[in-house]
Amino acid sequence: MTETHPGASMGEIHIELFTTLDLVGQAPGGPEEDPDGFPFGGWQAPLLDEVSEAQVAAAYEGTDALLLGRRTYDIFAAYWPHHDGPDNAFAALFNRVPKYVASRGGPELGWAGATLLGPDLPAAVREVRDRHAKVKVVGSLNLVQTLLREHLFDRLDLWVHPIVLGVGKRLFDGGEVPTNLTLLEPPAAGPRGTVHLRYARADGVPGTGDMSAPDRGV
Repeated sequence: MTETHPGASMGEIHIELFTTLDLVGQAPGGPEEDPDGFPFGGWQAPLLDEVSEAQVAAAYEGTDALLLGRRTYDIFAAYWPHHDGPDNAFAALFNRVPKYVASRGGPELGWAGATLLGPDLPAAVREVRDRHAKVKVVGSLNLVQTLLREHLFDRLDLWVHPIVLGVGKRLFDGGEVPTNLTLLEPPAAGPRGTVHLRYARADGVPGTGDMSAPDRGV
């Protein structure tokens, strides 16, 4: 059942992404996530540590809906319903909350609580944000491009891993527009070099200046 917040203020959309230093976010979890010629599926696995795992768990506290692209939905729907249990907090969360899926096709969504978004994606996402307090976007890089372009996100959480791949789908890949962000807290690094960055979207567009101006002391 979809949770609503009558009379409440507009909710927030948080983008959660694992990336490399060159901001590749494709298939971090395993080779089967995205087999279309990407040679580094599962690049995140050797870099996992307890610090980043705790950061991820904390980031999902209070989540009451997921917003997913079609490929990420298919991966999650094939995995999480079969790994539910009292000791798996992520499975319990993902199986419980509503899932909103962006797709150019008309797939049948068999995962309980899943809903296909309408063809006007920006309007559909705004409705989801009005309906829920905290919506998480997981992976879903094609969807993320739309959210960046339309300024339909409120927070961007990145776990930047100390590797460079040189190939693969990137976080910023042509869908973005000039945007200001505010760092919410100092970056936090884990023992294997993964850095957690938490940004909130801010008003306005990036400004410019002149570093050679006299008042800069240059």
